[in-house]
Amino acid sequence: MENHGDRSLVVPSHLRILHVEQEIEGTDIIALQSVLECDERRTALLNEEKELNRRLHSSNDSSTTHDSFISKRLTAIYAELETIEAHKAESRAAVILNGLGFSTEMQSMATKQFSGGWRMRLALARALFSKPDLLLLDEPTNMLDLKAIIWLENYLQTWKSTILVVSHDRTFLNTVATDILHLYSQKLDSYRGNYDTFVSARTERLKNQQREYEAQKEYRDHIQVFIDRFRYNANRAAQVQSKLKLIEKLPVLRPVEKEHEVHFRFPDPEPLNGTILQLDDVAFAYSKNIPMILNNVNLSANLSSRICIMGENGSGKTTLLKLLVEELEPTKGQRHGHRNLAIGYFTQHFVDQLPMNINSVEVLQLRFPGKAVEQYRTALGRFGITGDTALQTVMSLSGGQKCRLAFSLMCMKNPHILVLDEPTNHLDMETIEALAEAIKKFQGGVVLVSHDELVIKRVCTEAWLCRNGSVTALENGFEQYKKLIETELQY
Repeated sequence: MENHGDRSLVVPSHLRILHVEQEIEGTDIIALQSVLECDERRTALLNEEKELNRRLHSSNDSSTTHDSFISKRLTAIYAELETIEAHKAESRAAVILNGLGFSTEMQSMATKQFSGGWRMRLALARALFSKPDLLLLDEPTNMLDLKAIIWLENYLQTWKSTILVVSHDRTFLNTVATDILHLYSQKLDSYRGNYDTFVSARTERLKNQQREYEAQKEYRDHIQVFIDRFRYNANRAAQVQSKLKLIEKLPVLRPVEKEHEVHFRFPDPEPLNGTILQLDDVAFAYSKNIPMILNNVNLSANLSSRICIMGENGSGKTTLLKLLVEELEPTKGQRHGHRNLAIGYFTQHFVDQLPMNINSVEVLQLRFPGKAVEQYRTALGRFGITGDTALQTVMSLSGGQKCRLAFSLMCMKNPHILVLDEPTNHLDMETIEALAEAIKKFQGGVVLVSHDELVIKRVCTEAWLCRNGSVTALENGFEQYKKLIETELQY
């Protein structure tokens, strides 16, 4: 993808390529203007029109010939602005920004006021607004909440040019993709259809490959038996030579390579009865001078709970999780937890804060000293960090492997409840599947914030919506939330 983006590969020079890979630089320019300015043709025409009008009304340059030239050029500029629908640009940019989660107030904020995640959304908004011939997206859903993802899925279905996307979001690929390129063993295979179609087609292709290999192997073995039997029989020499040539002409077929299977396992907690975690009429504000982020929150969980917390970015989901795990104290109300309750808390912040210059075993030893090395190895092995990988420095691990290390750390206390904040970021498809399956089999409770529809549907039995400072239960779960936000989207 990077080679396409920087044109290291041969691409026709007239094609406009945009690779959304990093956040925009924060400046004093407001968000809406930042998006508008990325349409270079429109910006150039407006600047030229402004300069020509200035010269037209300047007494120093006034002459009939000069004024006639300027008037003709202005006429051409206005015609081109009409062709590119420049008068609709601001409303189109506002719709894109709104779809990606920017309120009207946020659209008027300077880009330097936004966090890195929001500036990544701005980079995506600029790319969508400029309509390149080839749009390159690398994990676009990582930075988005569910509402923005659903908007983007629907928006890209009307996209007129080509999109090349790398994504681990199965639902996103099923909605947006028309073709799948599968890179495996340094080989690129193409499949028509969305992700589910690809999985089905590839499974069938591998079955056929294995059948062909086994049939040919059986045929080869049959011929080889004849060759071995009569190799030194002078009367059968011609036949043996014929059989040898026949084997040489057979195409080289290989058995299907067994793909590495990913398995996760959360340790079973000690049994605790009844409600083990509860918020009663909880309210929270970060200071006395600002409104409450959350108000009158009542929520309870036990060992069988499978709760998904939903809501837009900034609605208070992470704040709610921090109240549950006692990283924050309620401004009002009470948090109650069973006296023996152990909570496992996962967030990307923990992944980013891992010590980089020691290995995974040493990380566990540092945080939980005094245990046998075999115990640390077992904890890491539950999440696929085995063998030499456990002895590599954290710095050398991939993003997904660092997440696995964080899961191992989280489980060292044998938690009764897993509190997971966006656990699927940096994980590939197979690992997400393994994580969902492990959560499903876990014998404790789960409170989850995620934008991954597959994980939510597979794991959660309860849905709670953070919105306008309150937390309310959704009787029909994820589908109810999806219908709610679809009625609010603009395109």
